[in-house]
Amino acid sequence: MSTTAPSAGDRRRMSLGSDPMAMSTHELQLDRLSLFSDAVFAVIITILVLDLKPPQSPNFAALLSLWPTAVSYAVSYLFVAIVWVNHHHVWRYADRATPGLIWGNFAHLFTVSLMPFSTAWIAGTELAAVPVAIYAGVFVLVNATYLALCFEVVDRPRSAGVPPRARMMMRMRSLATLAIFAAAALVAVKYPAGGMALICLCLMVYLRPEAPGVIT
Repeated sequence: MSTTAPSAGDRRRMSLGSDPMAMSTHELQLDRLSLFSDAVFAVIITILVLDLKPPQSPNFAALLSLWPTAVSYAVSYLFVAIVWVNHHHVWRYADRATPGLIWGNFAHLFTVSLMPFSTAWIAGTELAAVPVAIYAGVFVLVNATYLALCFEVVDRPRSAGVPPRARMMMRMRSLATLAIFAAAALVAVKYPAGGMALICLCLMVYLRPEAPGVIT
């Protein structure tokens, strides 16, 4: 039978003891880091939409010619949304802003910030092979840094509130999708459409941030 994991506040109280000053300080640090992360995600989405420029001609043919930009924007927007949802989910397990968590989070945000560049490139080249391969490579980096973030937040010994099954499933899912993203980068060199299809397949896996079969 699955059990509900303790809340983030309960885990902080268990790890920090009864010192209210220590609790408030650690909670403030985590809140600042979370707010900063949300701001970065908001900026990334804003930059993405700036590439959606109206057509020069007032007809449907001109509008349809923008399909590479529209497809790349939709996929990238969905990707950023999924990354934010999963980032928010794993953040619930954090009990303190350790140096590893801070720098791991900055590394994760850095890789996500590459999305507007790679999105604009595949849109401008109409899903050419090399840009799509680089696009998939960005996904590899994002997934790798997310795995590092999970290791710091979930796999640390003092994160006792995380069910063992949740740890195992999160790790397996991250490693499996990391391999598929890497395969997508290789496939895209010869078959760009196939590489994009593999990327979208991996995105579907992360629509539900909770580990399969675990109630949190």
